[in-house]
Amino acid sequence: MKQQPSILIVEDHVKMADSISNGLEENGFKTEVAYDGFIGKRMADSKEYDLIILDINLPQINGYELCTMIRQKSPSVPVIMLTALGSTDDKLLGFDKGADDYIVKPFEFRELLARIKALLKRSLPENKNENILRVADLIIDLDAMSVKRGDKSIELTAKEFALLEYLVRNKGKVVSKADIAKKIWNINFDTGTNVIEVYVNFLRKKIDKDFPVKLIHTQIGMGYILKES
Repeated sequence: MKQQPSILIVEDHVKMADSISNGLEENGFKTEVAYDGFIGKRMADSKEYDLIILDINLPQINGYELCTMIRQKSPSVPVIMLTALGSTDDKLLGFDKGADDYIVKPFEFRELLARIKALLKRSLPENKNENILRVADLIIDLDAMSVKRGDKSIELTAKEFALLEYLVRNKGKVVSKADIAKKIWNINFDTGTNVIEVYVNFLRKKIDKDFPVKLIHTQIGMGYILKES
């Protein structure tokens, strides 16, 4: 990386926040720390960061609320939620609020470091190799986080965009619900939840409904496949 990526850490446990900060700086990152949600919001509003790490149980403004506020100002900045709240519902709510990744405490620092590097590899312009994905008349611009089909611009949420990108990158390959749950939501697939079907249906309404050629197909008993026919 040509310059040090800047990371904002919003964590009210001072010892943990400082430990994460020190570990990241030892690995070539520039960090700043906020110990409550209000200060975190003020810092995120005043400066552009390359990545933000959020706790959920924060004083003043909680992590869910803060993530929503950050997304309104900076739709594309990667956000990792780092929290003791580890249920599937907690994770899904975090992703719905706009988080890109979700790590449950206690955690290994090397896992956090690997997740950070993976998100930055996708988000920093100098590290991007494939900025445009195409299937038929569908065009995904990874820089602008925009989607077009033909001449029509299509608005997607962050999770819808991630799901579509995953399907496109696996074009012609059947991906199971378990694959999607792990890759997009970072959870083990629970047969009691229909969140994947819901999001696939959201995508179909936006991507396929108004077009004669359907791209997203269901393989009964196996999963989903994106293909041109």
